[in-house]
Amino acid sequence: MRVMLIDDSKTMRNIQKSVLGQLGYTEIEEACDGQDALSKIGAFSPELILVDWNMPNMDGLTFVKTLRQTDKTTPMIMVTTEAEKSRVIEAIKAGVNNYVVKPFTPDLLGQRIDETISKLEASA
Repeated sequence: MRVMLIDDSKTMRNIQKSVLGQLGYTEIEEACDGQDALSKIGAFSPELILVDWNMPNMDGLTFVKTLRQTDKTTPMIMVTTEAEKSRVIEAIKAGVNNYVVKPFTPDLLGQRIDETISKLEASA
């Protein structure tokens, strides 16, 4: 499965990449913000996107809204420090399929990925 990681923190991308590797995901593309991700998404065609909320140039919420105008189906999980219920609801309304609050455990990230993929397969 092709996974795109969008986070302005190289350290956070490395942590997520390590967790994804443990879960068996090896095709990974990284982007440092929403604009960078939009420039890479066509060539990479991710099957799952993990996106941070707070980034320079284009934040995660703007990225989600922009991508959802043309791509209604690629699963997206918001991975962020934003834990307020109103923010979670805002992200889901914008089109994310799931939500993980940082810091997270590898198990939690794996569980959210499994839930997200299962839900999509069930609705397909």
